[in-house]
Amino acid sequence: MKTLLLSRKEMESFFTMKMCMEAVEKAFAGLAQGDASMPQRTPIALPEKAGLALFMPAYIRNLGALGTKVVTVYKDNVKKHGLPSVLGTILLLDEDTGFPISIMDGGFLTAMRTGAVAGVATKYMARPEASVGMIFGSGVQAFTQVLAIHEARPLRKLLVWSVDSEDARLAFARKVTEKTGVPVELARDPAGAVRQAEIVVLATSASEPIVEGSWFRNGTHINGIGSHTPKMRELDTLTVHRSRIVCDLTAACKAEAGDFLIPAQEGTWTWDKVAGDLGDVILGKVPGRTSAEDLTLFKSVGLAIQDVSAAKAVFDEAARRGIGTEFQF
Repeated sequence: MKTLLLSRKEMESFFTMKMCMEAVEKAFAGLAQGDASMPQRTPIALPEKAGLALFMPAYIRNLGALGTKVVTVYKDNVKKHGLPSVLGTILLLDEDTGFPISIMDGGFLTAMRTGAVAGVATKYMARPEASVGMIFGSGVQAFTQVLAIHEARPLRKLLVWSVDSEDARLAFARKVTEKTGVPVELARDPAGAVRQAEIVVLATSASEPIVEGSWFRNGTHINGIGSHTPKMRELDTLTVHRSRIVCDLTAACKAEAGDFLIPAQEGTWTWDKVAGDLGDVILGKVPGRTSAEDLTLFKSVGLAIQDVSAAKAVFDEAARRGIGTEFQF
């Protein structure tokens, strides 16, 4: 057997958001059915190197997908080594033999799978007629979020607000329109933009709330994507109180989602307010929304099943197309 090496450029040439969403949706269904194994991610800190390594393994039986993602965060990489501060690599194994069938870039897939899970949540939780989107953030992750919500609910308009420069926001807007055809408006007032929107996505690195619960109209759907540590939050307590909440996985959110952990620690909110996990919504065990007036909130901290399911979809399609470089250990 040989191992298939896949670069970011090769994957970008054929792997679409639709393909990624299909794989991720099946993975979450498998998780909810008890058909997946996913240990807690394992961190190794290297403080003397200003580094952190994260190991994220998973096995999704219904997809035959076994593997792990390794993500490293080295703060000094750019200035000292001319490398990105965040690097990702995915190792995919044959489920029958354990043989390494593929090694691929993890950066592109991380952005795609994070967008995909929000797209799947939007498919099941946003009102069917929703067509005005609003996103906080204008970076790489924000772009794949837009691709995903547009796949789930074709947008007729997108509003963007971020702390990036005017040039960066304009470049983001042009990129979105070129890729999707959706007209983009740079928001000057985030509160006013939220009041216009039917789908709101938060994809920032903020550590303090950047929205207020009073801004949201009933019926809006929110995807909370950016904050992923116990001390980070993008949503204020009122937004959490008002919302019908679905987690990617409640256990993972209990460990990492500051958006919920902080209100819980304040004693103003309790975990029994979570309606369920995304897999249960996909399987129809839990409704994504109970009425057109629900303010719905999907919170994701990121799971290894997303990476491994997306990687398996990439490998299968690359093998079918004859893309990649074969390597023998």
